[in-house]
Amino acid sequence: MRKLSWFNVVSLTFGFAFLYIPMVILVVYSFNESKLVTVWAGFSTKWYGELMQNEAFLDAAWVTLKVAVISSTIATVLGTMAAFVLVRSGRFFGRTLFSGMIYAPLVMPEVITGLSLLLLFIAIGMDRGVMTIVLAHGTFSMCYVSVVVSSRMATFDESLEEAAMDLGCTGWDAFKSVTLPIISPAVISGWLLAFTLSLDDLVIASFTAGPSATTLPIKIFSSVRLGVSPEINALSTIIIALVAIGVITASIASKRAIVRQRRDEQVAR
Repeated sequence: MRKLSWFNVVSLTFGFAFLYIPMVILVVYSFNESKLVTVWAGFSTKWYGELMQNEAFLDAAWVTLKVAVISSTIATVLGTMAAFVLVRSGRFFGRTLFSGMIYAPLVMPEVITGLSLLLLFIAIGMDRGVMTIVLAHGTFSMCYVSVVVSSRMATFDESLEEAAMDLGCTGWDAFKSVTLPIISPAVISGWLLAFTLSLDDLVIASFTAGPSATTLPIKIFSSVRLGVSPEINALSTIIIALVAIGVITASIASKRAIVRQRRDEQVAR
């Protein structure tokens, strides 16, 4: 095993410091007594109480969570189906067009994606709101799920499915009982990625959101333009805590799934 050089250590230190020191400062100043976010005036949790009384932020947070859960679930289902087609269907008429449509949103600027979806919703006479944001987020995050799941499907041992069907399983039963549990870490990772992309999106949501539905990134962006409030620091700290808990939980679940998968493969052999 090669030892880390001083250059690598310094680079990693500065890289992680650049990423995480601003977050640490934000968390610390969320407990600041002063209304000025850059002036420390003592420890206080009053801004968390103020945040709980801010109905605008709470409504935006609820809309964001609702959109993220629904859109990531839709994206996971459609992305898994698309990955299955790309990996298992071989060469078929329109495969190049199909794969191009899957991968295009990955490199398409978000402004173009948001504007095209806005024009689509206007053309079909669909009022902008929660549903339009869900459709928009599900559309572009489905591509990321497809890439994650297809990379796992490409290394999947199809003999396990064949063995299940030799024992009397139908194609659907083999997929449900054998394939899906094995690729479940990739499916879970795809769902989490889609969920994160939906929570983080500002550009596409700003095009597809209406007056009746404002997501949290849009609300925070509009508030920051008038000045950073300590409530935003408190809200950001809560989001960081939730994301950290989610990442830890997903890592534990993914590790257990991988261990269970290896055990099942050993039993099957």
